[in-house]
Amino acid sequence: MELFDVYPLFDIAIEHGEGCRVWDGKGQEYLDLYGGHAVISVGHAHPHYVEAISSQVAKLGFYSNSVQNPLQQELAHTLGKVSGYEDYQLFLINSGAEANENALKLASFYNGRTRVLSAEKAFHGRTSLAVEATANPKIIAPINANGHVTYLPLNDLEAWRSELEKGDVCAVILECIQGVGGIRLVEASFLQGLRELCDKYDTVLICDEIQCGYGRSGKFFAHQWLDVKPDMITVAKGICNGFPMGGVLIAPKFKPVYGQLGTTFGGNHLGCAGALAVLDIIESEQLVENARRVGEHLMTELLKMKENPSEGQRVHITGVRGRGLMIGIELDVPYKETRNRLIYEEHVFTGCSGTHVIRLLPPLCLTMEEADEFLEKFRRVLA
Repeated sequence: MELFDVYPLFDIAIEHGEGCRVWDGKGQEYLDLYGGHAVISVGHAHPHYVEAISSQVAKLGFYSNSVQNPLQQELAHTLGKVSGYEDYQLFLINSGAEANENALKLASFYNGRTRVLSAEKAFHGRTSLAVEATANPKIIAPINANGHVTYLPLNDLEAWRSELEKGDVCAVILECIQGVGGIRLVEASFLQGLRELCDKYDTVLICDEIQCGYGRSGKFFAHQWLDVKPDMITVAKGICNGFPMGGVLIAPKFKPVYGQLGTTFGGNHLGCAGALAVLDIIESEQLVENARRVGEHLMTELLKMKENPSEGQRVHITGVRGRGLMIGIELDVPYKETRNRLIYEEHVFTGCSGTHVIRLLPPLCLTMEEADEFLEKFRRVLA
């Protein structure tokens, strides 16, 4: 049997990592500014995380949600305290797509409606309703194209108002920083206006913090830059530093009903132990503050490179967007050659968006020295 070949792969096999660095099977070291697609939040093989996972699996890796799991309660309490959402409830699942799927389902149970508003260039997952809320027809299968979702321009409040005024919208779902969409930021006035409209028409406001949350933006959640509280917040990726886990933070107005939501693997003992270790590390090492500080440095230096390119430079920067350690660098040429040279010549992993954007999603422990190392290598590639 062979693998179902759906991924275009680099000719590199990563075997181990430490902090913001990984090594392939040939011993080549790479600076990791991709973090396994924003999943590695506290760094590869962090000793405290390794100890928590190892200790827990030696005791009990899994039992079903038919019995009490004190680790779930501890995780809910700690996440509420660290994030500032102590009055919210937590539902644990396995992935970001599941988080958005369950949030949308719960919204529909709440108000009985079926229409969803999503932003152009949004990405919310690859399952059923989550993929229908993703503005990419190439990945929406015919069985998922059920007409539930209307896509609207990001930050165009009047366009969203005209739909919400119809009174039949179940939920609004938004990434406060679009990842796949090219690191596009939601404006404060837009999100604040949506909050007012959702309150007026009893529509549920869901903030998808799967990629932009968990400290990546320089606040615990990206929407906290915009002074708005959503009804639900979806999380995954960095929540467990590589172990599959997701969750929905749910406002007090939603009342749980036995059997309405459920999961086999979600909130298992091993995942909860890892997620608690992640929060411990984020707090003790002040990684949210580090993401803000190092991210501001990267943004400042990248903007200088945009405004003052070297004489005879081959590739030019046309835009720099982002917050914290979630940064998009738009180029005047397709990103492919630049990204390949970063990987194969300079040994730096980055992400990408669309056709022209290099995307930086490093672990939150990226140091100032590592940021400068990237900048030096990036300058060489641009030249």
